[in-house]
Amino acid sequence: MQGTDCFNKLKKISSSLSEKCSALKFNPPVEAVYNPLDYAREPHEKYLKLAGSSEKKVIFLGMNPGPWGMAQTGVPFGEIPHVRDWMGIEGKTGKPPNEHPKRPIEGFACNRSEVSGRRLWGLFRERFGTADNFFRDHYIANYCPLVFMDKNGANITPDKLGKAETAPLYEICDEALIKTIMLLKPKWVIGIGGFAKKKIDGVMKHIKSQEKNSLEFSTLQILHPSPASPKANSGWDREAEKTLIQAGVWKK
Repeated sequence: MQGTDCFNKLKKISSSLSEKCSALKFNPPVEAVYNPLDYAREPHEKYLKLAGSSEKKVIFLGMNPGPWGMAQTGVPFGEIPHVRDWMGIEGKTGKPPNEHPKRPIEGFACNRSEVSGRRLWGLFRERFGTADNFFRDHYIANYCPLVFMDKNGANITPDKLGKAETAPLYEICDEALIKTIMLLKPKWVIGIGGFAKKKIDGVMKHIKSQEKNSLEFSTLQILHPSPASPKANSGWDREAEKTLIQAGVWKK
């Protein structure tokens, strides 16, 4: 599947994911919840059109948006200079309904840098040169579209939420991931970090359990580029590239 049809179906998946996640309620210590698929819809759809207008060889999957990346731009791991200058994406962003004073949404005017995104997109830029070259065979998504913060504005990752809250959230996110994989028909689905890999393995079992489904894909995990990981702070790009080459995802 190519072009407008693929993009429109991906946009529909994203819209449904956004709407269903926005309807969920979360208890303390969660103080604020951002949904960039909603308030940053314009640049998000520009990303979907650039990255998701054809079937892919590889899908990379992250956990959820970072406060200075996708939360600002609507693009997964969306470090602003890479989104604006490499992908050529800009757009208007609104505000979440419960904006935390310590985590303002300034869109493309934000001057903070998303380190994970700078590392991730920096590797892809170095290896593929142009965004068009990269997106010819690759697509990047986040499993969960929501950002969670406590009363002090500190980030809360989805795996730190209670089971009563994650059960409905994960059901919605699993559904969107399954539909995305079925649409883009990748040969590889790669978790950026352990959480994402676990979620990929879970939906893979579901996909393979469908008797009429002939889609075959392999899974892999690469090190997450977060600065919170000591290993990622020492040559993350070379470590990730080595993992991808050894698995046969990329050529040496």
